[in-house]
Amino acid sequence: MSGEGGLTSGDPLGDDERRSPEPPRSPPAADPPPAESPYGAGRVPPGAFAPRPREEISNRYAGAEPAGWWQRAVAAVIDAVIIGIAAAILLALSFAPLNLDDGSGVVGAIVVGLVAILGITIGALLYAPLVMARTDGKTLGKMATGCRVVRADGRRMDFGYAALREVVVKALALGVAGAVTGGIAYLVDILWPLVDKRNRALHDIVVDSLVIRD
Repeated sequence: MSGEGGLTSGDPLGDDERRSPEPPRSPPAADPPPAESPYGAGRVPPGAFAPRPREEISNRYAGAEPAGWWQRAVAAVIDAVIIGIAAAILLALSFAPLNLDDGSGVVGAIVVGLVAILGITIGALLYAPLVMARTDGKTLGKMATGCRVVRADGRRMDFGYAALREVVVKALALGVAGAVTGGIAYLVDILWPLVDKRNRALHDIVVDSLVIRD
């Protein structure tokens, strides 16, 4: 035993008094929040930026009903009649002031006739492109029969595209092909909508256009 009121050396209380106090433990530090990834730094799924097929691009004429063959035929006849009437009026006005009783009048009539024919030809070629660009694919004949020409990709009809379809392909290319084949090329082009599932003529296939009900 130890002295008065003392504790034994093995007493735990006596040991605790001699033991230096331990510093308080701080709570464990929280894990830092995960850093936010900047926009676009994540994994990109395969094909995310691949170009979409043309069929998936918005097309305002997708699913439109093709115009019937008779609509196309009647519209072409109406447009031809309109051009013919305009040509007849222009020729009448051109020859009206001429005096055909003398030689100079005959020569003048020939010159005026050639100029008038040239003007009529240019006007006939530009009639459809100008009107179609103004009305987004309709001529006066197509207005009467309830149809319009559209681009297969849905873009608006402009003068350049209309001129390509009506002048370069229909008038010039088919004109040459018709002359070489004795008119067979024209006939095949006119009748082709009867066998095409989308009622397209050959010139429609060449320029990728459609004629739809309006």
